[in-house]
Amino acid sequence: MNGAMLGLEDRVIAALRRITRAIDLHSRLLLKRCGLTAPQLAALRAIQRLGSISAGTLAREIHLGQATVTGILGRLESRGLVVRARGDRDRRSVLVELTPAGAELIAQAPSPLQERFRQELSRLQEWERTMILATLQRIAAMMDADAIEAAPLLGSGLAGAHEEDLSRFLERAVSSAEESPAVETEAN
Repeated sequence: MNGAMLGLEDRVIAALRRITRAIDLHSRLLLKRCGLTAPQLAALRAIQRLGSISAGTLAREIHLGQATVTGILGRLESRGLVVRARGDRDRRSVLVELTPAGAELIAQAPSPLQERFRQELSRLQEWERTMILATLQRIAAMMDADAIEAAPLLGSGLAGAHEEDLSRFLERAVSSAEESPAVETEAN
């Protein structure tokens, strides 16, 4: 069915599906080429940019929860891409550093999808960017997803999803479905 035959709501949903599909395809490419998820690559790039960094600072930098970042760092450390070391000044603090293998992997990784998107977005007038932001925030609210933690990077949803966020989202979706009036079937 072509776009002209679809209603406006269906065309909006089709556009959202194309966006989701583009993000998913890029995430698969990233995973296939270097075995990283988008949040893992974002963490590596932030560590490369900022140098020796605490997990809490990294979590704030890439806009993910500390528990999510701790899991990401564990996976990166097990692959030898980062190391955790006690701070020189405060032995209680643990800092994360990039290994040579991590730096090499970053150099080989495809550029994040959001870099291209940011370039295109920056070419728009400020009022256009503001309208896009307002529209996307409204869509997130309509999908009951505005409270879900998300980094400003484009990656497949479950690749960086934190189990608690996913659980909260599913609980809200189930309770919303239970609260809505039941639809009568033809059998009744």
